[in-house]
Amino acid sequence: MVARVVVAAPGSGSGKTTVATGLMAALRGRGHVVAPFKVGPDYIDPGYHTLAAGRPGRNLDPVLVGTDRVRPLFRHGSAGADIAVVEGVMGLFDGRVGHHVAEGGLGSTAHVAGLLAAPVLLVVDARGQSTSLAALLHGFRSFRPGVRIAGVVLNQVGSDRHDEVLREACGEAGLPVVGSVRRAAAVDVPSRHLGLVPAAEHGARAVRAVAAMSALIESSVDIDAVARVARSAATVDCARWSPADEVSRVPGRPVIAVAGGPAFTFGYAEHTELLRAAGAEVAVVDPLRDEKLPDGTAALVLPGGFPEAHAEALSANESLRTDVAALVRSGAPVHAECGGLLFLARTLDGHPMCGVLDAAAVMTPRLRLGYRDAVATAGSVLYPEGSRVTGHEFHRTRITPAHTDRPSWTWRDHDGQPHREGFTLGGLHASYLHTHPAGSPDAITRFVQATTT
Repeated sequence: MVARVVVAAPGSGSGKTTVATGLMAALRGRGHVVAPFKVGPDYIDPGYHTLAAGRPGRNLDPVLVGTDRVRPLFRHGSAGADIAVVEGVMGLFDGRVGHHVAEGGLGSTAHVAGLLAAPVLLVVDARGQSTSLAALLHGFRSFRPGVRIAGVVLNQVGSDRHDEVLREACGEAGLPVVGSVRRAAAVDVPSRHLGLVPAAEHGARAVRAVAAMSALIESSVDIDAVARVARSAATVDCARWSPADEVSRVPGRPVIAVAGGPAFTFGYAEHTELLRAAGAEVAVVDPLRDEKLPDGTAALVLPGGFPEAHAEALSANESLRTDVAALVRSGAPVHAECGGLLFLARTLDGHPMCGVLDAAAVMTPRLRLGYRDAVATAGSVLYPEGSRVTGHEFHRTRITPAHTDRPSWTWRDHDGQPHREGFTLGGLHASYLHTHPAGSPDAITRFVQATTT
């Protein structure tokens, strides 16, 4: 495997994204070919990683794709690179609640680091800490001995004296300091109700934010030391994931439109790779700009994103909405996830949408977040009835009604109560549940094959 390092933290808000993204850009600036990764189901951070590394940011999520696929997917995503930087999720050992592995929680940063045999850099928010940092580091270092913490990046350091005391604490814990980021050196990255604003929505501003992260980390972190840590990763051998090995190829090159642009940014790189491997010609359509679907469109993928932030502009594109509605009503295969579901509703926050679902969507204060073990309630262009899938829910909107008499999914909430959700109508499969196509590649074959029936 390629040289690799995992950027982790004791908890969320410690500065992982700034450090990881800045490292990717700084390493690239020094001539490295950097493969960027993110642990977990996050869609937003990989957009900044893509800008920093100049190649697609990818996710590593054992919960969604299965533990056995993590290494092969890593090899696929790092092909041609000489170093990989993996940004963690939440705290180092935080994974799926109630599910544990030797390294910590299932799907945690520690779990993925263990699967990759990768050393870990721990980013610590040093505000309000001095000598006590040694105890924190000792705890993290000894909690799971199989996880190798190779160094510390101090963040939010207040002064030269504060830096000196913190370095002494790290020395007491037996961990080297590879970087020290000052408190006044914050990077302005736009945010909204689900976290950072996707990079695709902020063009030049996102590019400037990544450049600022790069400059900050270049001046605050020993980049050569990080590269040495990455090269110290243990040797691991495994097969490389291949889209062509996962799907059956359909003849005829059906055109499958995939919504993109600022409103629909929640997608995995492996999705379009699998569609192409299954024989499709993938054509990206931006519902904010394009007035019609691509010529010859035989199927449509509407991924998640932030349509609620662009509801007025989406509504104003009446010709595209009409085109989408006609495609759905023709029975063509259409796969809509979360934001895509909202786009197909009658209205979104009062703005007319495509109207193929007799349902209204609105923003709410409540965040619905977490993994779901779902069962396909009805057969669809993606899944046979009874199929079991682990997906992820992440939204603050509500659609009413939540389903028809043929919901897409059923699962049990945390209190054990059954939950039914989504719409399965003709060739349409629309729901809030995000799935990773590499975890269920048969669904991609089934979807592309549906264009020929």
